[in-house]
Amino acid sequence: MLIRMPRRGLILHTRTHWLLLGLALLCSLVLFMYLLECAPQTDGNASLPGVVGENYGKEYYQALLQEQEEHYQTRATSLKRQIAQLKQELQEMSEKMRSLQERKNIGANGIGYQGNKEQAPSDLLEFLHSQIDKAEVSIGAKLPSEYGVIPFESFTLMKVFQLEMGLTRHPEEKPVRKDKRDELVEVIEAGLEVINNPDEDDEQEDEEGPLGEKLIFNENDFIEGYYRMERDKGTQYELFFKKADLMEYRHVTLFRPFGPLMKVKSEMIDITRSIINIIVPLAERTEAFVQFMQNFRDVCIHQDKKIHLTVVYFGKEGLSKVKSILESVTRLASSTW
Repeated sequence: MLIRMPRRGLILHTRTHWLLLGLALLCSLVLFMYLLECAPQTDGNASLPGVVGENYGKEYYQALLQEQEEHYQTRATSLKRQIAQLKQELQEMSEKMRSLQERKNIGANGIGYQGNKEQAPSDLLEFLHSQIDKAEVSIGAKLPSEYGVIPFESFTLMKVFQLEMGLTRHPEEKPVRKDKRDELVEVIEAGLEVINNPDEDDEQEDEEGPLGEKLIFNENDFIEGYYRMERDKGTQYELFFKKADLMEYRHVTLFRPFGPLMKVKSEMIDITRSIINIIVPLAERTEAFVQFMQNFRDVCIHQDKKIHLTVVYFGKEGLSKVKSILESVTRLASSTW
């Protein structure tokens, strides 16, 4: 019995050793299979890093780069056009300044601008800046009453809402006249240029879009604008822009100053053969018309004789009397000629 005990312990120790070795081999096999499954694929058709799925591979990035390239080409074309326009305006401004300097030095046929130094400075740019300083765009003005206030008129891309209705008898002007449309389109483009290419002293920071690109405003972001004209200084414009996904507006103030007076032409008009046309609207007041025709015969027919009278009569009552008065005056005028 004492001899069999060590043999049983040896068999048990041997079995335990092989069991542990088998477990170690099994764990190694499982670890090896796990590493094979987690190893990165080296397939050449795999998607680029940072994009999940095969639908956003090389083609997606090529399309994105092409879109960005087209955007920058469009921007470059717009900048070239604006540079050419600025060069033309600079050339025209230089010609005007040279013309003003020549007019100041030698005069034009003895006729010059008879204003003071503040109204006719030698430097045109200095004069334009002085117009801005004098206008209400920068500082307020003391007015005698509310009737002295110059009102604003509002406009959008398609309409102009005016206070003085004029012949249309409607506050909304649509379609807008060509001259006013060209003026407002130029103003909107100038406002976009100020926003998209700000100066260093402008109080605004460059914003970025969802893809990190520079935020560019266009005419579709224009909300509305206001303008008013001070007839001796210039026109003030207040423009408002807003992106659909932004919670803020961009406000731009522009001013178009008026320049000094310039002579266009001087001519003599011969009035010996000119005819003055007078149109008189009339309704029923035949007694007053009789007195009017008496004065017309004494002043216009007997003295000048180059007058053409047209009477527009409203209604039928009294029409025959008015006709007889006109026929009588016509016979007397024919007899005196």
